[in-house]
Amino acid sequence: MIEHLSKFPADVVAFAFHGQVTKAEYDSVFLPAVVDELKKHPKLRLYYEIAPNFMGFDVGAMWDDFAVGMEHITRWDRVAVVTDVEWIARATQLFGMILPSSVRAFPTSETAAARTWISATSSTSEHTG
Repeated sequence: MIEHLSKFPADVVAFAFHGQVTKAEYDSVFLPAVVDELKKHPKLRLYYEIAPNFMGFDVGAMWDDFAVGMEHITRWDRVAVVTDVEWIARATQLFGMILPSSVRAFPTSETAAARTWISATSSTSEHTG
């Protein structure tokens, strides 16, 4: 399940991922929210919170996420991923090497720090952390 999170600045689109994330959910929840926000802002920040009950992504959802990231590669200001899932943290670090934006992975114990970082008003040249 994908949960669209609120209480973030206008240029931050935030989600929590629970259980098994399907392509259908990705297409009906994630994509419309991101596309709508991209129409409103020249740069956008993404906040991903991988919940403790997360079981995985369908291949189609993973591919769509990558495709959206690449299609709008110059439009991301910051990306924060909160997870204790090792392969997601490593993938975030790798993805951060190719994005021209700031990308950080945070353990779930640092959720508050991740929310503060993604909401900060100025971007830095910092990549993964």
